[in-house]
Amino acid sequence: MEKLPKMISEKSVVIFSKNSCCMSHTIKTLFLDFGVSPTIYELDEINRGKEIEQALAQLDCSPTVPVVFIGGQLVGGANKVMSLHLNRSLVPMLKRVGALWL
Repeated sequence: MEKLPKMISEKSVVIFSKNSCCMSHTIKTLFLDFGVSPTIYELDEINRGKEIEQALAQLDCSPTVPVVFIGGQLVGGANKVMSLHLNRSLVPMLKRVGALWL
């Protein structure tokens, strides 16, 4: 899908999510609690959500939600994001791309 790279690079933090997914909620809450204002795409609510989800699957995003991109780079899903958070790597990554100033 040609639209995906533009969506990913639109902001320093982009999250592909579904309202029906509890892990998506957890990841969105984590970033919002940090004070980050990510662009969030709810794939179960937007036009072409299924098509975007298929494009994410082609990038080896498994499961396809939640998926986080920081600075235009694929970080991964909930497990990867939580691992980065627990080993204290997430905040420096967010600072590097200007998503967090503290």
